[in-house]
Amino acid sequence: MTRLTDEHDALLLDLDGTLYRGPDPIDGAVDVLHECSSQLCYVTNNASRSPADVARHLRDLGFVAPEESVVTSSQAAGRLLARLLTPGSTVLVVGTDALEAEVSAAGLVPVRSADPTPNAVVQGHSPETGWSNIAEATYAVRAGARWVATNADTSLPTPRGLGPGNGAMVAAVAAATGARPTVAGKPEAPLMNDALERSGSTSPLVVGDRLDTDIAGANEVGIPSLLVLTGVSTVSDVLAAVPHERPTYIASSLSALLESPAESRVPGEDEPSSWSVSVDGSTLRLDGGHGSDTSDDWVSVLRQVLPRVWRLGPFESIEGASGAAADIVAHWTS
Repeated sequence: MTRLTDEHDALLLDLDGTLYRGPDPIDGAVDVLHECSSQLCYVTNNASRSPADVARHLRDLGFVAPEESVVTSSQAAGRLLARLLTPGSTVLVVGTDALEAEVSAAGLVPVRSADPTPNAVVQGHSPETGWSNIAEATYAVRAGARWVATNADTSLPTPRGLGPGNGAMVAAVAAATGARPTVAGKPEAPLMNDALERSGSTSPLVVGDRLDTDIAGANEVGIPSLLVLTGVSTVSDVLAAVPHERPTYIASSLSALLESPAESRVPGEDEPSSWSVSVDGSTLRLDGGHGSDTSDDWVSVLRQVLPRVWRLGPFESIEGASGAAADIVAHWTS
């Protein structure tokens, strides 16, 4: 059997919500990746840690992760700034020392003050970012400095739930200046292109848990993607996904990488299915599964009906038209 991993020479893997959740690896993730035939490339929007620190953390969790396999949005931001600025230009860093190190590695001079006005501002996530840091960025952007954000994720998974991500802090500067930054991280192309260049891949697959970053980032550079429902994006998010956030494959876990691609591929709209959907007012109705021998699970049914749901358009609630359909909907909404 040809497995999904066998069809791709590199996996561009998201981290939080895809490989681990909080301090622990997601069940089965370490074992699955040990069995994969593809090159592993770890691609993260989080700019708060250095590639060495990210790789060390992954190895501590049991993953195979040399430092050179890690690509961060701070690296992508440094490379982007190097293309926009002349060597030796000053860059106001709003973020961690790891981001500052990438600015230096790009041949630029990191500073922490807007006086005198720097040539650019780079803004990345740091749990220590406060009003004074936001204010320095605001002064510099208002004075005409170029503005680059490592990423624009508005939320960030934490052990206590979703907290404010770098995008929330970027939004504060945007509100104060009326400006918009150039974004280096997913879903924009710079980080994805860096990962492709680093891996040397000709047939990559993006693997992630977020439609708005991982999957949209894959679509931005025209490569296939696998959405795993182990992190941020939910079934409700998938059902309402706009075209540029729609994945090639959907699975409940990374184990799909070791199965046939057909098992997780989102089918075409005209492919036959024993399940159907319709919209009654503002309610999406799922019907099917009337035979007692049906073996479809909730994620299989989701894949089967997705093309039709996307064609039907928006809805506000979901219900099952039969007992089996109601059981599936209960899984979708739990």
